[in-house]
Amino acid sequence: MTEISGGARLAAFAPVDNTARVDAVVRRLTDAIVLGLLADGEQLPSEAELAAQLGVSTVTLREALMALRQQGMVETRRGRGGGSFVRVPQEAPALLDRLRDLTVEELRDLGDHYAAIAGATARLAAQRALPEDIAPLRRTLEEMAATRDEAHLRRLHGRFHIEVAAVSQSARLTREEIRLQADIGPLLWLAHTGEHGPSAQHRAIVGAIQHGDGDRARELAERHVLDAVEHLIELRLREP
Repeated sequence: MTEISGGARLAAFAPVDNTARVDAVVRRLTDAIVLGLLADGEQLPSEAELAAQLGVSTVTLREALMALRQQGMVETRRGRGGGSFVRVPQEAPALLDRLRDLTVEELRDLGDHYAAIAGATARLAAQRALPEDIAPLRRTLEEMAATRDEAHLRRLHGRFHIEVAAVSQSARLTREEIRLQADIGPLLWLAHTGEHGPSAQHRAIVGAIQHGDGDRARELAERHVLDAVEHLIELRLREP
């Protein structure tokens, strides 16, 4: 099983808000599965433990798990060694269909918002990173270099940015990063379809964080997102 940074995983299990709690739990766990924060085949905590971590009742959690089972995201096994296990969907999302639903203006607005979040988390990560915080980022770069599966590479793109956010030690920014990755991340990393391995920008972001250069890390992270948005806009203009 791939080792994910602790901060990123903790954000997946942070308490949900008070509104529409079943939907919020479903969305939180779906995001964590799709973005690769929870691995295929991984066993979820017990119902009582997971409900406590998410700040919901066991009844709410059971309803959410039922919805996830219906979506094929979770499998529940009975008996000894049983429990709820993650099932990562194998079908790639219809990304071009999602892209057609967005106007150029909406893409620019999403990009501006996401670039601001990505830049802030990268700057804080550079200011607050400990030596051991760099290891998860390096591992993700290595996985990017090793994979030839485009869907997996897109998940690694998202995971990289979530791990940067986790290093920032801001729970709110990390949750916002996860939300944005789920909303626009797969689209943004569509810009890298056909490429393999980490980009020079990924490596430079890690280097700036490791050297404690907050301004450089912020600049690189913002540029990384805005470059992807510009590519997306080019794709959108070619679509009917």
